[in-house]
Amino acid sequence: MQHQDWMRLALEQAWLAFEQGEVPVGAVIKQDGQLIASAHNEKETRQDPTAHAEILALRRAAELSGSWRLPGAILYVTLEPCPMCAGAMLQARIPHLVYGATDRKGGAVESVMNILDFRCWNHQIQVTAGILEDECQEMLQRFFTARRYNINDRA
Repeated sequence: MQHQDWMRLALEQAWLAFEQGEVPVGAVIKQDGQLIASAHNEKETRQDPTAHAEILALRRAAELSGSWRLPGAILYVTLEPCPMCAGAMLQARIPHLVYGATDRKGGAVESVMNILDFRCWNHQIQVTAGILEDECQEMLQRFFTARRYNINDRA
């Protein structure tokens, strides 16, 4: 599978968030060519400010692997990670991040700041940006348009 295929799985997770009234962000983690975790935003559902798609996927992957370190894993997420999520990826020793849309208001990988670029970290993360960017951005725009006009449809 290619980056686009994995990002489509993350987009499926984002649709689940959309349908639940959550900001539509989805994440999947692959390791050794296998899907090991998937998640979507659940902040509203859980009333938990840390229930971002990336955090939930990292928790599930760590639980499955039996370790907080996730060497060889690639995290795919539909939106550029925030500072909390970027920090969690550093802590989990994720070697590669792939994301779709940039977040010009809260992105911590390139848009607002770049937490991952500090050379003081004992771990570096390779970043691939813009995978299925249009689809990821369109879903977010559709969600916020629907919220603005109180529309609830996936079509």
